[in-house]
Amino acid sequence: MTDTVPTTPAPTRLDELVAVMARLRAPGGCPWDADQTHESLVQYLVEETYELIEAIETGDRDAMLEELGDVLYQVLFHADIAAHTPGEDFDIQDVAEQMTRKMVGRHPHVFGGDRTAETADDVVGFWDELKKQEKPGRTSVLDGIPQGMPSLALADKLLGRAEKVGLLDLSESGGVQVGSEDELGPLLLAIVASAKAQGLDAERALRSTLRELQGEIREQEATA
Repeated sequence: MTDTVPTTPAPTRLDELVAVMARLRAPGGCPWDADQTHESLVQYLVEETYELIEAIETGDRDAMLEELGDVLYQVLFHADIAAHTPGEDFDIQDVAEQMTRKMVGRHPHVFGGDRTAETADDVVGFWDELKKQEKPGRTSVLDGIPQGMPSLALADKLLGRAEKVGLLDLSESGGVQVGSEDELGPLLLAIVASAKAQGLDAERALRSTLRELQGEIREQEATA
């Protein structure tokens, strides 16, 4: 009886892409790729992310396929840099392992934990508890929010945190009543147009107000 020689699985398309990245950054590969750093790639990560968002919002299937690949390539790029940077020493497999562990830990209602969840609201409720356990150094609901987010996205995030600490009740907020995003978009544009006509910077104005809101949130946390 002859011994059966185990066969090596054929590389996946993802394996091939990882190999392409390694070849480009290896000696004898592409000088531009070899020169890149985490910092130099930030502008491309931002650009590719916005291009993916546009593809999603326009419903362009082919563009989405391409832009997802571009974003994935940025992840592989950073992982390959880390694999060859003393003190970082991780690769894409380590990234995947950590993310798998994180997602399993964040979903005990799916992977055999002691939690049950019937609705999305149930899940959000105990995610906050899990995050506190994972990051005990965070003392404020504002910790971990990137201040470099676009101002409207940051405003949305901060309003949610303000409601969480009892500073606001968004269900009772007055202000301008709009029924759809089709109504909201032109209204926001009109506000920016009015600001521009008067020489005002809408972005700076909103960011200034958001800094004040963050101060109010921290005060609310201190007195709670």
